[in-house]
Amino acid sequence: MDARLNLFTNPVTGKFFRHLNSAGKVVSDSPLPASTQELVKLRASQINGCGFCTDMHYKDAVAAGEDPVRLNLVASWREATVFTEAERAALELAEEGTRIADAAGGVSDEVWSTAAKHYDEEQLAALVAVIAVINAYNRLNVMVQQPAGGYRPGQFG
Repeated sequence: MDARLNLFTNPVTGKFFRHLNSAGKVVSDSPLPASTQELVKLRASQINGCGFCTDMHYKDAVAAGEDPVRLNLVASWREATVFTEAERAALELAEEGTRIADAAGGVSDEVWSTAAKHYDEEQLAALVAVIAVINAYNRLNVMVQQPAGGYRPGQFG
């Protein structure tokens, strides 16, 4: 399977990725825990059906020491007992932030308040930013049908 467009060699998408990667670096350098960032990226990628990003963030998280059991339970986090209350709040915000079109009011006050109980303003800003960035990556990859499965941890770092 080949992608409809080569995002890695195209001059426009290459330039766009440099800017998007810079935005992602701001988040990765933030005080939001790296494990939370990976859980959120994985969940948004699952929701959006982005195989490339699901593969990437699963493999990067495992390479960083994350427990594969936790990663395998991200899709069913509500029933899983392996996530902290803070992580659960982040996953719920990621779901509502990713499914904005499905909810007339966007992210509910209840979901926002729950997240705000666990994260300070700087961490909340990083959480919102990581959700926005991963959704942008997901949309690019889904539109061009980027093949999944061949990612190697740290491939782009």
